[in-house]
Amino acid sequence: QVQLVESGGGLVQPGGSLRLSCAASGGILRLNTMGWYRQAPGKQRDMVATITSSGNTNYADSVKGRFTISRDNAKKMVYLQMNSLKPEDTAVYYCKTDRATYKSGLAFFDRELWGQGTLVTVSS
Repeated sequence: QVQLVESGGGLVQPGGSLRLSCAASGGILRLNTMGWYRQAPGKQRDMVATITSSGNTNYADSVKGRFTISRDNAKKMVYLQMNSLKPEDTAVYYCKTDRATYKSGLAFFDRELWGQGTLVTVSS
């Protein structure tokens, strides 16, 4: 079963740091653009940061200068380093790829994938 699995969430004090990880599994051969999104209670899911397969990055204005997205193509991993965390960063963080390539039988398939989410709580 192809999937993305996030880890690294938790409780952190304001001003602290966390590093989120997202691992692709289930025979995924290649990942296109990867991204982190977040959804706070009662709010819509918003883009936090994205990174293309060649390493070009894009950030939401609210996290620029504090968050850094990176990826390891060989390990099929993507990371989100979050520094100077604020209470308003509290949300469930989701990993996403717009296209995961995998093989089933003799055929190759592409599909969008979302992880199950990991909760980040910033509170004193």
